[in-house]
Amino acid sequence: MKALGIVEVNITDPSWIEEYTEKVTPMVAKYGGRYLTRSEKIELVEGEAKPQVLVVTEFPSKAAALEFYHSKDYEPYRLARQKGAKAKFMIVDVENETEI
Repeated sequence: MKALGIVEVNITDPSWIEEYTEKVTPMVAKYGGRYLTRSEKIELVEGEAKPQVLVVTEFPSKAAALEFYHSKDYEPYRLARQKGAKAKFMIVDVENETEI
């Protein structure tokens, strides 16, 4: 079953972003993932607060998403993101998939 990595990001220090994007993009692909969106263009239609950036990645499975997240390759970039942003990183199983 496919899984989505959904990350809500509010940046507090942008110094990590350029290297993170450059290095993590091919890393996502290495674990079978692909970006569906990485955008600041968010229209909040319900709720109280929207993130500055929303990132959605698709992985072939929850196991692949977790393998990426916990990998030694990703660790320094995850720590840089955590230091320079407030974020929620969620992994969601794709259920009742018709087509993404």
